[in-house]
Amino acid sequence: MDLREEAERRVDAKIKFEENLYKYLIVNSIIAVICFVFLQSFSLLFFVMFFWGICVLNDFFKAYPFSEVVSPNYREKMIDKELSKMGD
Repeated sequence: MDLREEAERRVDAKIKFEENLYKYLIVNSIIAVICFVFLQSFSLLFFVMFFWGICVLNDFFKAYPFSEVVSPNYREKMIDKELSKMGD
């Protein structure tokens, strides 16, 4: 796989995660209001938050893999990134 394809895959995963996170926050806010006003119980909200939250968390780990953070050259990548910011 060439670098362009890998970059596209990573960007797509990050976009998917962000979209799902926004939907999660908006829908759960609406459900919280409905539960508070009409049901006086938050059991439905907790049920939705838990199971949908697992899916959002899964998307997060696909978009931002933990293996990149613990890789041996992670420090060097961060230093290069900071140097490029300072050069601008």
